[in-house]
Amino acid sequence: MPTAFSVPGLGPSPFAGEKLVGELRLTVANRAGRGIATGQYHQGALRILRPHYLDDTAQVCYTIVNPGGGYLGGDRYGIEVEVRENASLLLTTQSATKVYKTPDCHVRQDMVVRLGAGAVLEYVPDQLIAYRGADYRQYTRIDMHPEASLLLCEVLTPGWSPDGKLFRYDQVRLRTEVSVDGRLAVLDNLLVRPGEDSLDSLLFLQDYTHVGMLLAVDARLGQADVERLRELAYRVAGDGGRHVHLGLSLLPGPGVAVRALSNSTESINAVLMAVIDDLRHHLRDQKPLNLRKQ
Repeated sequence: MPTAFSVPGLGPSPFAGEKLVGELRLTVANRAGRGIATGQYHQGALRILRPHYLDDTAQVCYTIVNPGGGYLGGDRYGIEVEVRENASLLLTTQSATKVYKTPDCHVRQDMVVRLGAGAVLEYVPDQLIAYRGADYRQYTRIDMHPEASLLLCEVLTPGWSPDGKLFRYDQVRLRTEVSVDGRLAVLDNLLVRPGEDSLDSLLFLQDYTHVGMLLAVDARLGQADVERLRELAYRVAGDGGRHVHLGLSLLPGPGVAVRALSNSTESINAVLMAVIDDLRHHLRDQKPLNLRKQ
């Protein structure tokens, strides 16, 4: 449904005129020393749960819910998030995002983010699960102040068939553009096309089946942080016999990019959460993240 009316606390919708299955718009500002939603709107197959605070900092946590249970062919979703000056937002999902077979048209999700001076956004969703024949395309556009802080992560997981074999989805594209002070600083374009063979066959993602990515953009991050995080990530990847193929690099943003390949969601999550906890501690002296989902 197109958005045809104004919402208090929100500007014009970036999705005006679009036929969306689900739309979510959220503005968070700093009020009386903590993050508060000053504008909020949702319709269709996207909802947001009431806010809560995971620690004694000013950071507010919101959880996105898809009551429909999954994404279907032809669905289009729009998410807009604005974090204003000196406000902090942790955004997550209630459960995994499931993309089912899309025989006639792909699924598309657009996310538009704006971060003011001193603003913090941590986007830590549950995994994205693509089932047989799924074609999912996600486009994220972020415009941030040079003194803002951004953290995004995604884990891509193949669905399982009833006989225990991995489903072969058609493609997943995750394209993220990060602009700092109006200048494009990071372009991350992840495109996974399994091809005709199943995910448990040879030569697909170096025999790995799960993909994890993390982007952290913050003016305080430098090469020393990359070296510390690389040592931490490899140590966690080696604990408990986990098999995770890793890559960490310094972004020109400045910031840090992490790529992880594995054969299990749990192994990738362990590495990414270790990196997230380290960044929270070093950048903002926050405690380890505990989403406490039911």
